[in-house]
Amino acid sequence: MSRIERGSCFCGAIEIDAIGDPFWINWDHDEDCRKAIGGPMTIWIGYRAEQVISITGAPKTFSKTPGVVRSFCGDCGTSIGYQDEGLPSEIYLCIGFMDAPERFEPAAHGYWEQRLPFVELSDSLPREARYTRKRANGFADPRDR
Repeated sequence: MSRIERGSCFCGAIEIDAIGDPFWINWDHDEDCRKAIGGPMTIWIGYRAEQVISITGAPKTFSKTPGVVRSFCGDCGTSIGYQDEGLPSEIYLCIGFMDAPERFEPAAHGYWEQRLPFVELSDSLPREARYTRKRANGFADPRDR
């Protein structure tokens, strides 16, 4: 039987199932994501688009960085995830949206240089200056807006 992980917003209006294993999990320290989710950093969980099945509700979307569309619950404001045209067919879900966040262990840190000065993590994960995944050329980077 394939792994199934449920994600739901704070009010329960939006639920998804993620089928199978995620292909990538990383810490994110960049200021765009910090503003979007309202926290000092987050962990993004990468799935292929076909792995994410909507169960209830329809999220609202917003885009500030060209090519990046963020989704959230229009009722309670929970950050759900984002899609990036530079990473086609990939969906990144916010760890706070997942019902069992303890099941997702990050493999790297993205935008390490943008971390807040009081953030000190003692893990030995790679610390990347930018994205931890190779993006298609020609798409906006949060540093370039």
